[in-house]
Amino acid sequence: MKAIQFKSFGNPEVLEHTDLPALHADADNVVVQVKAASVNPSDVKNVSGHFEHTVLPRTPGRDFSGVVVEGPEAWIGAEVWGTGGDIGFTRDGTHAEFIKIPVTALSRKPKTLSHAEASAIGVNFVVAWLGTVEYAHLQAGETIAVIGAGGGVGGAVVQIAKARGARVIGVDRHPLDPETPAGRLIDDYVPFDDQAAERVRALTGGAGADVVYDTVGGVAFETALSLVKRRGRVLEISGTGKRRVEFDLIDFYHNETQLLGVDSAKLGVAESAPLMTALVEGFESGQLTGPAIAQTFPLAQAREAYAAVAGGTRGRVVITM
Repeated sequence: MKAIQFKSFGNPEVLEHTDLPALHADADNVVVQVKAASVNPSDVKNVSGHFEHTVLPRTPGRDFSGVVVEGPEAWIGAEVWGTGGDIGFTRDGTHAEFIKIPVTALSRKPKTLSHAEASAIGVNFVVAWLGTVEYAHLQAGETIAVIGAGGGVGGAVVQIAKARGARVIGVDRHPLDPETPAGRLIDDYVPFDDQAAERVRALTGGAGADVVYDTVGGVAFETALSLVKRRGRVLEISGTGKRRVEFDLIDFYHNETQLLGVDSAKLGVAESAPLMTALVEGFESGQLTGPAIAQTFPLAQAREAYAAVAGGTRGRVVITM
């Protein structure tokens, strides 16, 4: 089968379009023919050597959408989607014509999404769901402030929060594009600046947000703490700009703030499957919408796909097989 593989770390030029041995199902694993697989910033970081646990040589890629071609009879021909923090790192990933995954990793993709759209959901929506639903337990009627609402994860958080009946305040350096789902759905926009906390409190009767989902972290950490109400929840997924932060510990414990770290990379493809399945109803009902696909590339042009993501795009980049 054709696949992308890297044997050393570096820029996208280290990616090789190569032939690998055919995959076969066994008692515990199935073979999925990959129809489309998105390229995430974490995939680019993986190839560059950002993650210490990556085992070489490796086929990268975390997200996918495809069709089961070998495995239990009940799954043959099923259209499935998935993501995982193991595939592409410690086991071969999705930037290949086929991938071998556990039977327990199977999740039927929403009928309303094309393979390209479905392949661009995994990483962003799983970490959004994990933090918003599983950790913060966001409830209808609560207010959530989303720092970085215009980004991939931030946009997914906005959609999930609105689907759960929450009020959403988008916090970003620039106003959100009204043509995007996040831009259409937010209830209020607050610029990310020195007055962000004052503006959020003005919008919440002086209390602050019940939940703050900080998709930026690092340079935004102190701002995130300043936006949350007493006994509110703050979620952190990144450390942009700096990994060590300072904050007023007395203010923190007086406010009785709950600080939660969220890392979807700790979830393997099998552990991620129930979260992918939980998202299906939202997409099939129209409450959730797939991201815009900025560019698609054939597998043979994976280097160009990775370079596009490394350079920054306003939508998702997808490799089609």
